Amino acid sequence: MSNALHPSCDVASAQAQPCGGHADRPNLVIATTILASSLAFIDGSVVNVGLPAIGADFRADASQLQWVVNAYLLPLSALLLLGGAAGDRYGRRRLLIAGVALFAIASLACALAPTLGWLLAARFIQGASAAMLMPNSLAILGQTFSGEAKGRAIGIWAATGAAAGAVGPVLGGWLIDIGSWRFAFLVNLPLAFAAIWLAIISVPADREEETEALDSAGALLATLGLGLTTWGLTEGSAHGWSAFAAAMMAAGCVFLIAFLGAEHRRGDRAMMPLVLFGSPSFVGLTLLTFLLYGAPGGLFVLVPFVLITAGGYSATQAGAALLPLPLVIAVASPLAGAFAARTGPRWPLIDHAEKRPCRAGQLRYLPDT
Repeated sequence: MSNALHPSCDVASAQAQPCGGHADRPNLVIATTILASSLAFIDGSVVNVGLPAIGADFRADASQLQWVVNAYLLPLSALLLLGGAAGDRYGRRRLLIAGVALFAIASLACALAPTLGWLLAARFIQGASAAMLMPNSLAILGQTFSGEAKGRAIGIWAATGAAAGAVGPVLGGWLIDIGSWRFAFLVNLPLAFAAIWLAIISVPADREEETEALDSAGALLATLGLGLTTWGLTEGSAHGWSAFAAAMMAAGCVFLIAFLGAEHRRGDRAMMPLVLFGSPSFVGLTLLTFLLYGAPGGLFVLVPFVLITAGGYSATQAGAALLPLPLVIAVASPLAGAFAARTGPRWPLIDHAEKRPCRAGQLRYLPDT
């Protein structure tokens, strides 16, 4: 891509580079970030297998069950950037521990949910807490390791996340078959306790940093815009394109336009600086990520639901049917991480465009690309 930037443009990554030996027990730091992020990986995959059982318990139809997934993914996607910025402002270790603790509380609320509405509210809190722990677990790895060790550590982190995503549906399906879908949420509690304990004993204390105020207005507008748009799409696909569905879509678009306006006014202080979209590299990578994760994301929701409701599979069998893809990812991720550390990320993405010096004020927030 012709407008590729030099890695020195990335101030955020440069600040995250560690000093040698910054963590006394780096292996425990890896274990901490893996346990923390595995909460989000396992929960997402387990719930997909449990949707038919949840629907039967609450007498919910397919359109209502979509919200069990949406209530988690919407706050996660809308607040992910804010969660990373909050870690920079208040401390990554502090945000990681708080996110894991809140995720555990929300998981317990999911397991005890007496109604579908209660479950959806708890799922929303799960998504918000995942937006706190996910970016900060990766940022902690970035500040602990450097060079090839950093690529290897991130590869291990990704591989274990994929492995957790593979084990999650099988474990969750087995728990659902022998007991209840509620047991699947209780699996998160021991993982959360272990992650918090490891974070306390292994992750270095946060350093005070001067940062800009958080973009809370942008986060609110993004959440409302994404939520209302998704609501309109869900209603339209399930019950036809009524005036209500069209109104929800229109209101969501208005909030998303307001979000773009708010981000433009904040400039470099926005949680999503619009200057990023002036780079073909960033736009191309964003589209690639959307396509790469969009297809399997929908697949992992629909396949177990169809196998259980239409194919007569047990929850355990449906979970096992999802195993091949995450297992391949788990095996390949450490190798890909080490390879990317030696060659740069472009070769693995089949792009070896020439690197060019950055222009003044351009894309200070991009990771190494």
